[in-house]
Amino acid sequence: MLERLIRSLAIVLSLLVAASFTLFAIDDFGRASHASRDKLAGNARPDPTPVDERAREASNSRARELIDDANDVLLRPFAGVVTNNRSRWAQRGIPALLGLLVYGFGLGYLARFTRGHGGPSLTGIRRPASRS
Repeated sequence: MLERLIRSLAIVLSLLVAASFTLFAIDDFGRASHASRDKLAGNARPDPTPVDERAREASNSRARELIDDANDVLLRPFAGVVTNNRSRWAQRGIPALLGLLVYGFGLGYLARFTRGHGGPSLTGIRRPASRS
């Protein structure tokens, strides 16, 4: 029972982190495409202002904002690793990778660990207690 709960939690948290990073990548590719097109047309624009960022956030769906908010909470412990990095990809990618390692691999390992120590297995057959 505990194994399934931890495994489900690992899957949900990993999917949230992966979905948020994928949405970021799609947005950034679109932004780069527009910037390249504007640069070729001679209409180069400066980096987005905070007002532009708020307008973009307002244009996102409620589901997208929930995914991004959950991602922000999940990756907050790893955000300090890249505070001095100026690359948007490093600022999003490194914490996402660390989050996937901790939430996916770490919780998955914990789920397997709980199964191996006296808890019921997925087959329902209990393992005999080890003798010390």
